[in-house]
Amino acid sequence: MIHTLWAGSKLAPYSPLQLLVSLSRLSGSAGSYSSATFRWGLCHLSGNQFNMFIFRGPKKGFAWETLLRTSVLLTSNLLLSLQVKELFSSLGAEYQSLELDECDDGAAIQETLHELTGQRTVPNVFVNKTHVGGCDKTLKAHKDGSLAKLLGDNSVTYDYDLIVIGGGSGGLACSKEAASFGKKVMVLDYVVPTPKGTSWVKHNWDTMREAIQNYIGSLNWGYRVSLRDKQVRYENAYGEFVEPHKIKATNKRGKESFFTAEKFVVATGERPRYLNIPGDKEYCITSDDLFSLPYCPGKTLVVGASYVALECAGFLAGLGLDATVMVRSILLRGFDQEMANRAGAYMETHGVKFIKQFVPISVELLEEGTPGRLKVTAKATEGDQIIEDEYNTVLIAVGRDACTRNIGLEKIGVKVNERNGKIPVSDEEQTSVPYVYAIGDILDGKLELTPVAIQAGRLLARRLYKGSKLKCDYVNVPTTVFTPLEYGCCGYAEEKAIEIYGEENLEVYHTLFWPLEWTVPSRDNNTCFAKIICNKQDDDRVVGFHVLGPNAGEITQGFGAAIKCGLTKEKLDETIGIHPTCAEVFTTMDVSKSSGGDITQKGC
Repeated sequence: MIHTLWAGSKLAPYSPLQLLVSLSRLSGSAGSYSSATFRWGLCHLSGNQFNMFIFRGPKKGFAWETLLRTSVLLTSNLLLSLQVKELFSSLGAEYQSLELDECDDGAAIQETLHELTGQRTVPNVFVNKTHVGGCDKTLKAHKDGSLAKLLGDNSVTYDYDLIVIGGGSGGLACSKEAASFGKKVMVLDYVVPTPKGTSWVKHNWDTMREAIQNYIGSLNWGYRVSLRDKQVRYENAYGEFVEPHKIKATNKRGKESFFTAEKFVVATGERPRYLNIPGDKEYCITSDDLFSLPYCPGKTLVVGASYVALECAGFLAGLGLDATVMVRSILLRGFDQEMANRAGAYMETHGVKFIKQFVPISVELLEEGTPGRLKVTAKATEGDQIIEDEYNTVLIAVGRDACTRNIGLEKIGVKVNERNGKIPVSDEEQTSVPYVYAIGDILDGKLELTPVAIQAGRLLARRLYKGSKLKCDYVNVPTTVFTPLEYGCCGYAEEKAIEIYGEENLEVYHTLFWPLEWTVPSRDNNTCFAKIICNKQDDDRVVGFHVLGPNAGEITQGFGAAIKCGLTKEKLDETIGIHPTCAEVFTTMDVSKSSGGDITQKGC
């Protein structure tokens, strides 16, 4: 960083920042200012190239140009200026900042800069005699690598262009996509076992379980082969940041290796959360362990009301096992509650028991075995009622914790939501540290779905290395809860739509329906349910799509594409249905909630 300029035959200690302050006094086409001692100036060479120089007063034609080798930020206390400062700090780049809102000549400086660069706003960034621009352009220059070159980082070499921490679906998708653009990529993947194990044991439960494990094994092998084909280096090691752009990888034998990269993607995913009650880690399992059990689980208590909890309970009940779900408050938090309650009601009439408004307070071992016997004591969420019962297996599915606590994020300044361990990101999945990105279940406030992580990973790699501008859509995401009666949805839950648009601006159309295959055995009439939520202020655009019925996932996938294209109620009405199908109800739906009309169905 140059702090000294030659002026005449003497050394004049003026920093580039002082030279920029002098811009407020510039005059004339050459941009120079006369005083008894010096002439200051900013010479516009071409494009966005500038040279800062200083004249010795009497020798008007005698100039010593100096390259502006430090970063100079003309800023204010506004948020965008703070973002740019954080960027330079995270890069370890020295810079000088002139706060124009605290400077007497601030307005004059801005006016002069507008004449020279066409930009009057702050922040206004200069790096090594080059005008970079404002906040957006500076962040873009960082993303495409041009800022690093201006900062003189050409001499810095990294082991990899990109290191992905986490070998889940999102991390693998991002790594392979980046490698397809010719980038040198590494994936670090390591699973910390749950207290019950999550180890790859020899299996002897039954044919079904063995088939599931074989399928999972084939998937894992396929992932390794695809990484090899894409020339992505795979390391079965635990990744931890130790300093900016540097990570430590520790394998299962404890051997440590160190790697550097220009950019990082954190895709570490989540692990099941425990209850922190006596006996939970010693005697309970999670959904991660269910298909690794070397025995049939027998009578099972599922603790939790997430989609994982309900899917596991429905699966066990479908095998003819005694399955009970203990629910603290509501089913499927975050999903449409009308649909969630209908899905739960169907499960309750088809063999799954529910204990509502209770939470476990202890789990005791009564008898060893495969399975053994466990006593669960639970307390009411309201009041002092205590209940007890015995089970062979207790499966905890009360949510998952982000795997972000022990990977060194604090050492490099990545901000984490302390409440849930998740990482806040921009709409481009960028963390508070510009060279670190995050995708998947660890994102704060985003959907925790495998296809979302895959899409986000691919789009991130394309933005980083292909110049794409396409961002992941986290709203219009089709998904399905695979309960015994499937629940598919896309867009907003009714409660969320009301919160965003206002109830008076929405029209909800709904209907019960009877699948053809259920009519002959006269099975469960007026159980399946469908509804759409339309924004009346936007041509009745469909902002929420919900269906409870057989093959709801297959139905939702197709409608998800239509919603991405701006589906409206009018377009649905104009669509000819396929008879007899479940999906056709969306083309004939004409009863709104506000009308109070009858939605029961008398036939297929």
